[in-house]
Order: sequence, then structure tokens, then C-alpha cells
Amino acid sequence: MVKIAKISKKRVGEIQSPASLTENRNKRLRRIMLLVFFLFFALVIRIAYIEFVKGEEYTASMTAQLSTSRTISTKRGKIYDTTGKALVLSAKVDTVTINPTLICVKNSDAAVAEAKTKELKEKVAKAFSDIFELDYEETLAKVNSTKSLETIARKQEKEKIDALKAWMEEEEYSTGINIDEDEKRYYPYGSLASSLLGFCGSDNQGLYGLEQKWDSILTGTPGRIITQTDSKQEFIPDKNEKYIEAENGCNLTLTIDANIQSICEKYLKQAVIDNDCEDGGTVIIMNPQTGDILAMVSYPDYNLNEPFVASDNLKSQYTNWDGLTEAEQTNAIQSTWKNRTISESYQPGSTFKIITAAIALEEEIAVTDEVAYNCIGYDMESGIRIGCWKAASHGYQTLRQALMNSCNPAFMQIGRKIGGETFYKYYDAFGLLAKTGIDTAGEEKGLFHNLSNLGPVELATMSFGQGITVTPLQLVTAVSAVANDGVLMQPRLVRQIENADTGIVTTIEPEEVRSVVSKETSEKMLDMLTSVVNDGTGTYGQVQGYSIAGKTGTSEPQGNDDAYVASFIGIAPSENPELVILVTLYNPKGKSHMGGQIAGPVFAQIASEVLPYLEIPTDSEAAQVTSVTETTSLPDVRNKTVSEAKQILEDAGFICSTSGSSDQIVTSQVPTQGTPLEKSAIIKLYTAESTATVSQSVPDLKGMTLAQAKNALKSKNLNISYTGTGKVISQDIPNGTSVEEGTVIHVNLQEATSELH
Repeated sequence: MVKIAKISKKRVGEIQSPASLTENRNKRLRRIMLLVFFLFFALVIRIAYIEFVKGEEYTASMTAQLSTSRTISTKRGKIYDTTGKALVLSAKVDTVTINPTLICVKNSDAAVAEAKTKELKEKVAKAFSDIFELDYEETLAKVNSTKSLETIARKQEKEKIDALKAWMEEEEYSTGINIDEDEKRYYPYGSLASSLLGFCGSDNQGLYGLEQKWDSILTGTPGRIITQTDSKQEFIPDKNEKYIEAENGCNLTLTIDANIQSICEKYLKQAVIDNDCEDGGTVIIMNPQTGDILAMVSYPDYNLNEPFVASDNLKSQYTNWDGLTEAEQTNAIQSTWKNRTISESYQPGSTFKIITAAIALEEEIAVTDEVAYNCIGYDMESGIRIGCWKAASHGYQTLRQALMNSCNPAFMQIGRKIGGETFYKYYDAFGLLAKTGIDTAGEEKGLFHNLSNLGPVELATMSFGQGITVTPLQLVTAVSAVANDGVLMQPRLVRQIENADTGIVTTIEPEEVRSVVSKETSEKMLDMLTSVVNDGTGTYGQVQGYSIAGKTGTSEPQGNDDAYVASFIGIAPSENPELVILVTLYNPKGKSHMGGQIAGPVFAQIASEVLPYLEIPTDSEAAQVTSVTETTSLPDVRNKTVSEAKQILEDAGFICSTSGSSDQIVTSQVPTQGTPLEKSAIIKLYTAESTATVSQSVPDLKGMTLAQAKNALKSKNLNISYTGTGKVISQDIPNGTSVEEGTVIHVNLQEATSELH
């Protein structure tokens, strides 16, 4: 009993008092409150971190998730010819795409859903293949694709899109089929200027020619609409919606004249067919005064609306087109895309003699009508015999005659006098050693020997246009400088750029590059080249009613004895030139491969239509406009030194010829002082030490135009005066009469009543 009592006391002592319980409860509350406080404090810190540290980042992320951006497409710019005719347009079309996974049938029975979905996809694929003329199996594969998007048909015209819409309405089905507005490049004239214009790819990006070169200008800048959407991708009204307006592509106006381009294409095609030119041909027309390209033609051509389809013109170049492999046909089609006038170089042959002759005159290494060259049918260089095209030889010749005869040995002799360093100085000045920088894609440059490796044989052959290559554009640009008082112009294809949105027009002005040779050299060259057409190898280049200067060319590429290149470059009119036309025919297999015989007539055909079209007056019309030619009274320069006399006469616009030294005194002059003469008349000066006169036989001028008569007399250092217009009906000094150089021959001209202009 005692023991039990003790135990009970102890348990009673362990029982806590009410105060103790309260204290314990308060401790627990304090701990809980402290924990809540720390949690609350941590939450505040977190909120502050999110708001002030990560706020912008999370806002941007949320905005990005809720925002949608739609592109506003631009309209690609148009391309016009110089007359305002639209050569390239853009038409509104549609592109059909599908979301394959959305083309399905839902059903609680999986097997039924699968069977009906298969049936639906086959029906959709059949509709697509029938309407858009597609391969059924390939189309079905796209419809069965697991991709999120497949393109069925790009850039489809309204007729086919309407047929698709009608099918969808009839079948009461549209899910997964998208019809989006698109743009298609359209070329209303088909193959006209095809190699120049180029074409666009499936995404309207320029791939060749002007379309590629000016792609960024023609494309413009797409716009955008940025707005908010909810989780269902429905638009949320938002006053902060952003609208960035699209800038449409600019329109281009070219220097090309579609009518002139068409004329050139017509005659070039006929020449290629008639002369069986296996590698086609090219034509370029440039205005030498501005550098404007009026026509730029490569043949065979292609249809710009179907660039991947072989044209009939291309197929005609092959004896067995269908026998070619697919790769060979593809390569042939792609070759027509190139603009060969700028992308392929060739050996220019004798047309290049224009450059050599101009250098020789400018460097005073040669004179126009001094017998200085001897052709025996060939010339020797470093033990190598280099022949003339005429094996029987041309004999002794002047520079004029060497050009008229297209004599290789004569130009080899001239080339030796010029020398390599001087040649290359002028080649660089004429722009022959670099690209011209024309404003289209695909330009290349020709190939010349390294000056350090230039040997005697290379010097000899390049003097008459062999062993070097130039592009047709390089050559026509250089010859245009010779025709333009010696001033080289930058070739120009794009004349104006128009902002389609604002209408503001930017004009690209003609650009003068540099003066290469003097005006005097230019005039002498035009005079000699006129003789080439009147009486030399270029007679097939004559055009009724117009004076023409020109040069023939026949080159033979190294390593291929049969692949001749026949060419003719003509300048019209020869007085105040407005056109330089280069015709090039590659690998002719017809009756002749000579440039004068097969390229010269093409030039004449083109010029005979283009000159009247441009309203360039005939020689007789030009003479009628200035029925009284401005003349200058010839000053009296007797008793002056030769140098003083020459200065006076040249300042007055005359050309002097004398064998007296500069400090000798002039004792006589022909014509005599006071004679009224046109500028550029030839004046012969004599001194006591050079009394021997030079005589010339007066040519028969009857039936000639005024320009022809002038050139015939100039070639003999004789002068002209005239009355009337038309053709020469009489001359005051009979033909065959021997007269002193400088003598004035007076002619009477009269219009033929039956003559057509």
C-alpha cells in the first residue's frame, strides 16, 4: 500500500499546470507565425524578382505566345521598253496547299474512320490531279503525307481555281485545303528579249538577266500585321495592333526598243537558218552618243513563260532532238538562258582591225592614204608563216586600202610598230580588259595574253583579232567610242526607275567613261570605214539612201578548224553616227563562212528597217535640211611657217597636209586663199623646199549620194562643193582628170523622181 501511494504522487507531480500549457501553445504559434512570415517574405521577394528582374522577359515571352504576325506581300515591279510597252507584268494567281493530317473522317469506330479517310484522300488526290493535270500517284503521296503542309499546285490561273472551288462546293468539303493569293510573272511577248530579261523562280525571285540583277528593286519590301490572339488563335481586339505597310517593287524602263528588238530577232533567226549556223548568233545595237542599248539578241531563244520547255527554235538546232538524253536536253535548254552577247567571248577577227587602226592613227604611227604596207600573201614572224585570207596577195597598200582589203599582213606590220605596251594601254582605255559593268546579270570579259608573256607571234595575230577574245558587248562598246569622237560611253540598259507607290521617277543618265582617241582620229576612221563598205569587203553592208561605215570579220577559233565566226560591225550613218550594229554568226555550215558575205547582209536588212523607224534622215534628206552647207573662207597662210599655217587652218576646222618641215615658209596652198570650204576640207601646203605636187585622178561621181561622193573624193585627198540634193548628175572636172591634191570638185545633185526613201 505504501508503495502504490508513492507512485501516485509521482504521476500527480508530472501533470503540467495551466500556465505551462499556455506557454507551450504560444511557442508553437510563434514558430508557425515565424514560418508564415518567412514564407510571405519569400513570396514578396519572388514577386519582386518576377516583376522587376524578369518582368520584361516574361512579358515578351507572353506577348510572343499570344501574338501572331501576318506578312503583307508586295507586287513585283513591271518592266517597260523605252516606248512604254510592257515587256514584263505580274498577274494575280493562287497557290493550292493542303494540311494532310486534317484531311480525314472522324468516327468512333477506328476501322471505319481509317477506311473512310483512305477513301476521302483518294478522292481529293483524284480531284487535284484532274483539275491541275498532275500525276495521280505523286499527288496521292502528298495527300497521305505526315507533314503539316504540302504544296499541290503553284501559281494557278482563275479558271482552274474556280474548278477546284466548284468541286469543293459540290462535295461539301474544304477542311485541310488552302487557296492562297499569289503572284505570277507574265511575259506578254513570249520569247522577245528572253536572254536579256530573264525569268523568276517559284517564289518570284529573279533567276537570270534583268530579273536577277534588279531583283531587290523589283521585289520591294514586304509589310506585316502584328496582333494578339487567344489560345484558340482567334483575334483579340487590341488597340496596340501594329501595321507595317508593304513597299511594292519599282518599275523599270529600259533603253531597249521592242520594235527594234523584234526586227533584229527576225533577221538573225533567218540568217542562222539560211547559213546553217550550228551555234546560233547574236546582235547588239548601241547608240554611240549615249551608250544606250536599243537591242540585245541571242539566238536560239526560249519562251519566258515556259523557260523549262525546249522551244522549236532550239530543237531546230539539233538533227535528232528526241535522241538526246534527258541531261543533254536539260543542258541545251539551260544554254538558251544565257545572254551570249555578254556572257561568252569569241575571237573577233578582222572587226578588231578597227581598234588597231585607231591606235596607229592616234599614235601617229600610220596615216590614212600613204602607201606603207606590202602584202605578198603572207608575213613571217619568228619563222612562222602567217597567211592573208587572199593567197594571191594585195601588194602595196595604204592604211585605207588595208582596211578595205582586210589585209592581215598589213596589220601585222602595223602591230609591230605599235608594240605590246602601247596596245595594252589602249585596250585598257577602250575597256577591253575588264567587264563593261552593264546593268544586267551574267557579264563576263574576254581573254588577252599577259603582257609579260606576249611574244612576236601573239603580237602579230592579235593585231588582226586572232588569239584574243572579247564579248560582243565589249567590241560594240569600243567601236562606239571610235564612232563617238573617240569618247567611250558606259553601256546603259535601264533608263528609269519608277516608285510604284509614289510615282517618283529616278532617271539614270548617260555616263561618259573617258576620251580614248581624238576627234580627228575618229573622223579619219569613219572615213576609211565608209570606204570599206563602199568599195571594200563590206559592200554587202550597204543600205540604200544612207552612208554606212563598217568592217567585216571572219575568225577561226583555235583547235577547231571548222568552227568559224562570221561577223559584221556597222556604223550608221557614217556622218554623225547614231547606231553601231554588231552581227555575229557562230559556226556557219552553209555555202560561205565569210563575215562580209553572210553577216553583212543581216546588218543591211536590220539597218534598212531600223534607220527609217527611228526617223534618221537619209543622206539626201539630211542634205536638204541644210541645203546651204556652212562653209568657211580659206585663210591665206602664205609667207607663214608651216607650224603657224597648220595652227591657223586647224583652228578653222581644216585638215592640213604637207611634206615641209615646221620652220619652213609656206609659198603656196591648194585650194587658194578665199575659197569657201566645208570644215574638214583638206588643204595642201607647199614650201620652196617641197614644191613637188601630188596629183590624183578624179573619180567618176555620177549616180553617187552626197556622202558617197564626199568619201570617194576624201580617199584621194580631194575636196567637194555641191548644189542641189539627191544623187550626183554632173561634176565640173571630168573623171580621170589628174588634179592636185586639195582641189575642189564641184558637183550638181538632183532627186530622182522615182526614188523611194
